[in-house]
Amino acid sequence: MSIRMKRPLATALALSLGLSLAACADTPTNRGLESTKQPVVERQNFTLDLSTGPGGLSIPEQRRLADWFETLNLKYGDRISIDDPLASGATREAVAAIAGRYGLLISEGAPVTQGFVDPGSARIVVTRSRAYVPGCPDWSGQMGSTLNNETNHGFGCAVNSNLAAMIADPEHLLRGATGTGETVIMTSSKAIDSYREQAPTGQNGLTATSSQSAGGSN
Repeated sequence: MSIRMKRPLATALALSLGLSLAACADTPTNRGLESTKQPVVERQNFTLDLSTGPGGLSIPEQRRLADWFETLNLKYGDRISIDDPLASGATREAVAAIAGRYGLLISEGAPVTQGFVDPGSARIVVTRSRAYVPGCPDWSGQMGSTLNNETNHGFGCAVNSNLAAMIADPEHLLRGATGTGETVIMTSSKAIDSYREQAPTGQNGLTATSSQSAGGSN
């Protein structure tokens, strides 16, 4: 009787042990110092269709565009592009003039948006990016130490979340900031020129000094 009871018990223990090992194998383990919670950048497009003419945008359409920019609270990091079937230079200049009030330039090329832009109309697209860290904060780890020597699930949440919140242009998290290729040599080398053009301190000779005091010799 005892022998018959031991076999099912051993089989159940082996099965439970195998399931627990399989569950442990499916759980990702991070034993490095690189956090698994990383910033994610999302893009959102806002569009406005304007009527165009031979002279570009009319005054009422320019006012519509200016009010739209103000409603969007246009800011640094936003990208403005124009989807114009006629590729009118006058339309581009009018949009660039209004965007210049916010210190922004017109980007080359426009992202694909829903719908078709008929000739005689121009679609203004504002692309805005947002950076955040999904899954943070993560307090799922209930233990102060782990037997697998793995990094805590919430490791890096504070640093990466602050980085995503503080960066002015979230696109820089993907590609980094690029320079314009222009350098101002006179400004960058001003300190070097000032050092080189400074006259040597001993150019006019040394100043004659006396070891005697003002009251005469002893």
